[in-house]
Amino acid sequence: MKKLRIILFLIVMPYAYSQDSLHIEKKSDNLPAKKNPLDIGDLTINLNPSGDRWIKFTLSSQIWLRSIENNPGTQVNGVPQDQTYDASIRRMRLTVQSQVTPFYSVYFQVGTNNESFISGGGTGTGATGAGKRAPFFIHDAYNELAIIPRNDFQTGKPNKNNVYVGAGLHSWNGVSRLSNGSSIKMLAGDLPVFNFPTIEVADQFSRQFGVFVHGEFDKLNYRFSINKPFATNLTPAVGGGAVDNNKSGKLSYAGYVYYQFFNKEVTANAFLSGNNLGKRKILNFGIGYYFNKQSTLTQPLKDVFESHDTSILGTDIYTELPIGNKKKEMGLTLYSVYYNYNYGLNYLRLSGVLNPGTPDPEFKGETALEGAGNNRVLMGTGSIWFSQAGFVLPKFSNILKVQPFFNYALKDLKALNQSGSYFDAGINFYLYGQNTRIVAQYSSRPLYDPSTKRIFDRKGEYLLSLQIVL
Repeated sequence: MKKLRIILFLIVMPYAYSQDSLHIEKKSDNLPAKKNPLDIGDLTINLNPSGDRWIKFTLSSQIWLRSIENNPGTQVNGVPQDQTYDASIRRMRLTVQSQVTPFYSVYFQVGTNNESFISGGGTGTGATGAGKRAPFFIHDAYNELAIIPRNDFQTGKPNKNNVYVGAGLHSWNGVSRLSNGSSIKMLAGDLPVFNFPTIEVADQFSRQFGVFVHGEFDKLNYRFSINKPFATNLTPAVGGGAVDNNKSGKLSYAGYVYYQFFNKEVTANAFLSGNNLGKRKILNFGIGYYFNKQSTLTQPLKDVFESHDTSILGTDIYTELPIGNKKKEMGLTLYSVYYNYNYGLNYLRLSGVLNPGTPDPEFKGETALEGAGNNRVLMGTGSIWFSQAGFVLPKFSNILKVQPFFNYALKDLKALNQSGSYFDAGINFYLYGQNTRIVAQYSSRPLYDPSTKRIFDRKGEYLLSLQIVL
């Protein structure tokens, strides 16, 4: 009997071990795929068990490191400088979006912009000195009511048409897709700024107080608004160009519509993406406007003033196309827009994003019409054609995507005697999708002679941008 037990043991043992091995192999086949360490899921608090009432949070941050070729005659912190290095907060935002009831929602966004070592905050020296204590202010604050929702409340199925109305401090803008552009899904290192026709003059960082309606009629996406512009009161020079002065207090009117030939985009908030890495087939054609009566002022003769209307038209095309083998995950992004601006006689606006410089009173050489630092001709009465293109390179990593891009703007403005070309060239490095982006970019701008109003030089700017969205 003892021998029989030994024989049975020797026969069973190999099978027992083989079964264990099979069991282990099966587990290894079902191991979960590697997760995105930057994906923390939606920051959402459900307000009821069904999940149709909720509060959602979004955090975003964009940090800039730059090397700036300053315009001639620039001083920084009182010292003449031809080139300036800086670090700054370009944008930092907290967004709160809440579906209070199936019909009623609230959108609220606060944040700060444009804080550097010398600008964006206080002045002088000390605890509230230059660049310090940058304001954290309201960007958006509006309430919205669903007249016809995107999805039927009873069945959950999508409706062919939808209509929403709202009111508050909002960014449901007119003119173009880029005038409603998302700052967290940009193609280049930044938006070109002239896409916002009254930026930081008659608006608050491209927002105005007003009422709006938006929605979809089949494949036609639309948004319209009536707004009260922020007050302006500049005094024009005798015989000079128009300046911002809307003391008459007229309302502004804005609208933008676009037709979606292929895949439709969901517009749960006002911001339209400028870059989806070519994942979906999209082709949109749009047209828009902005109008504000008696919004600028000229002084043709001493103590004789004339009011002018602001009227802006835009037309654009946007496309995203997956290219080639799906496994390669290549994609093409193209956007082109034409703006026609009329702010009144020879209106011209100069600006430089996070400009570190001021005019050097001791400088004896030739200066630029744009002034000091990285100031450039931003926009004015006339026209601007802007185009950009990006291409996602073939997949070579599960973590990293690489996307070269190029921007070009041609500005033909009435106050100048020569049109100007502006361009940006760079590369996007995406980590784990679009949560994290690193941008390396070079920009080039022309400089105009103050007397001839013609180009006499060019300057450049190098940018390294670090952006994260949660």
